[in-house]
Amino acid sequence: MTNEAFQSDGSRTSALIAIMQNEPDRRRFNELIEAAAATYVSAATLLETRMVLFARSGDSAVLALDAFLLKSRMIVMEVSPHIADIAFDAYRRYGKVRGRGAVLNYGDCFSYALAKHLAAPLLFKGRDFSKTDIRSAADERTEHHRPADP
Repeated sequence: MTNEAFQSDGSRTSALIAIMQNEPDRRRFNELIEAAAATYVSAATLLETRMVLFARSGDSAVLALDAFLLKSRMIVMEVSPHIADIAFDAYRRYGKVRGRGAVLNYGDCFSYALAKHLAAPLLFKGRDFSKTDIRSAADERTEHHRPADP
């Protein structure tokens, strides 16, 4: 895997929140981040993650997140007009307003858009993205490291 987009959302637990809040699956997410050649996070996703961590745990959690981003060399991508267009298309196709299939929220749409823009798999927690056309970084990493059949 050459690059990997990173998802995080505020309405429920996400991969980045799971890491920062020491949830049980944080080790798996950390391993996937460390194994990736590069990881990216949307500036919109970063804002949402900071807001959630601040609301739950205050400034110290935001400082810990920023330290984690530096340590993991995660690249923060700006939201360009092109990415905003992809995010809106994701909302049309998979947004909560549609009432079927995936139920992506505002922040999810930016994660989707960044993954699409980079043609990269997305690291996420939960099932909403599995109902879209986005590839899962966790699934791809598992398949990549699966032993060959005899």
